[in-house]
Parts: sequence; structure tokens; C-alpha cells
Amino acid sequence: MLQLAKTRISDSVAGLFSHGETPLRDTARYAADPGLCGPGSVSWQVIGDISAFLGGIRALLIQSAHPEVVAGVEDHSRYREDPLGRLNRTSFFVTTATFGAMPEVTAAIERVRAAHQDVRGLSSRNLPYDASMPGLAAWVHNTLTESFLVAYREFGPGLTTAQADRFVAEQTRIGEMMGADPLPQTAAELSEWVRFHPALQSSPGMQGAVSFLRRPPIPRPQRWGYRVLMQGAVTSIPPQIRSVLGLGARRGARFGAVALNRGLRWAMRNSPAWRASLDRCGESYDPKQFRQFAADRR
Repeated sequence: MLQLAKTRISDSVAGLFSHGETPLRDTARYAADPGLCGPGSVSWQVIGDISAFLGGIRALLIQSAHPEVVAGVEDHSRYREDPLGRLNRTSFFVTTATFGAMPEVTAAIERVRAAHQDVRGLSSRNLPYDASMPGLAAWVHNTLTESFLVAYREFGPGLTTAQADRFVAEQTRIGEMMGADPLPQTAAELSEWVRFHPALQSSPGMQGAVSFLRRPPIPRPQRWGYRVLMQGAVTSIPPQIRSVLGLGARRGARFGAVALNRGLRWAMRNSPAWRASLDRCGESYDPKQFRQFAADRR
């Protein structure tokens, strides 16, 4: 019965990520290639954990507080018509950049660069935006890194200060390849950079994005869990950014998100991408600690 429950929970959540390409499909071809991070990295530990789901929601909320970044999403993305497709493309990039062998990392970054090539225009406050601008790339990259870090520390197993700094340094390598600048070098510097970023302001694009993220059109079985994670994510956003977003932290939301993350960790274990990368690098591990890609179970 317990195994059946685990399988049902795992399949329900993993189903959200079955609307696109499976990451690391051919990673075994690159034997012994550690990629950017490698076995023993904090990045494999953090992004391989279930708390990364909550971190992803948090990052999308915070990113929308930047008028030029959210204008690029509003003007050039089909996230309203294809929300699961966008979710899968984002997940594919994060997974590949973190766990992939170097040829896979390079290909994933080139794919994103190509997709961003024509993402330019004017924001609601009449400022120009271009996805290739180092500052805008930095906002996207740094908020994603900081959100994964906060989610793992507050809703996952936690990290020491030294481990958190290592995670930021590891993720900085991805930011450099994406042309992002500036890239804070420690967890404390990163937190301060995000918290006190001078460009943040409410905008029509932000309001639309937040409204969408409150109630995305996901399948009914996943809606309750998503709401719990989303409300938990809000509690972890700095108050000044919550104020820009127009969001309030609900009483009990943090407790609910912690409890749900524990349940999901019990059911889903660690990322199959982490497992595939360990296989590629010839590392030993306990297979009971990892789930499989859905395609591998068929």
C-alpha cells in the first residue's frame, strides 16, 4: 500500500513535467564528464531535492517584480496558452545546466540564447529591454539561484553557510556562460542583491503574472499541492519584494509547505537527473534514494 501511494504521488507530480523533452536522455554517452558542477557538488544536492519545485515557483514570482524582465515574458512568451510547456522548457534548462555533461550544458545554453535572440522591446515604463542585456540576465539567473537556495534551507534539509556559498559559486558558472552580470559570489551577497535591487516596481505585466501564478491552469489533482507550495513560497520572499508583488504571507502557510515537502520527499525521493549523472560519472549510490524518469519505468 505504501509503495502504491508513493507511485501515485510521484506520477501525479512528475506528470507536470511530461510535456516536453526528457533531459539528459543521452548523458551516458559522455562517460566520466562531470559537467559544470560534478559529483559531490552542493548544486546536485540542492536542485536534486524536491524543494526545487517550491524554489521554482518563488523565482517566477520574484522575477515578475522587474518591469523589463516581465515585459519580455509578457510580450514574447506563450506561457498563458502553454504553461506546462514553458514549465518543462525551464525545467529542462535548469536540469541540464546543473547535471549535464559539458556538451549537454553548452547545447542547452545555446538553445536559450537562440530563443532569446529576438526578445526585445519597451516595458510599461517605456524603458528598453533585451534578453541579452547582462543586467536582465543577472536578475533571472540570480533570483533563480537564490530561490533554490532559500527553498532548500527553509523547506528542505538545510545547508551550512559554507555550503550555501559553494552553491552560489557553482551556479555562478552557469550565469557566466549566460552572459549575466553582476554575479554575487556568496549567499549573503546574493540575498542582499536580490532584496535591495533598485529596478523593482509594480507593472501591468507583473500583476498579470502574479494572477496567473496564483491559479495556473494545471490539472485538478495537482492544484491543492501547488497552492500549498505557492503560499509557502510567498512566506519566504523578503517583505519589501512581497509589497511590490502585492502578496501577503498567510498564517500557517510555511508549516503547510514544510509538511508537504516532507511528504513529497518521502514519495518522490531525489531527482532522476542526479541519478543519471552519478551513473555517467561512475559514482556509487543507493538506488532507493532516487526516482526514475517516467520513460524508464515503461
